[in-house]
Amino acid sequence: MSPQDIVKRMYEQDAFSQWLGIRIVRIDTGNCWLEMTVRPEMCNGFHIAHGGITYSFADSVLAFASNSLGHHAVSIETSISHTKAVYTNDQLTGKSELLKDGRTLAIFQITITNQKEETVALFKGTVLKRELWK
Repeated sequence: MSPQDIVKRMYEQDAFSQWLGIRIVRIDTGNCWLEMTVRPEMCNGFHIAHGGITYSFADSVLAFASNSLGHHAVSIETSISHTKAVYTNDQLTGKSELLKDGRTLAIFQITITNQKEETVALFKGTVLKRELWK
């Protein structure tokens, strides 16, 4: 199964990524590039996007990138640094970088940028690779 087929299959069953409004830009083996637009209902009382929005967006990038390696993969450790505030109508881009691809574990760095190409969040995730996709 191709990386694109795996991600398409995942996305079709992923109601939360669909609710976020995620758009798939590019999928390659071990790499993922997604986009989304921040909506008013994603913001907190300070009119700043809730930290869970960028976290969830980065987590979707991790999920699609890690599964594109050809194994069912689940995260076992993640962390995020919010580096700049995100607001309604910001256009976010999430790109993955595969740092390590081991036999059972893979480690990714996810960079989230806004429409000005400013980094708004840095996310690191480790996944456990299980059985092959069929």
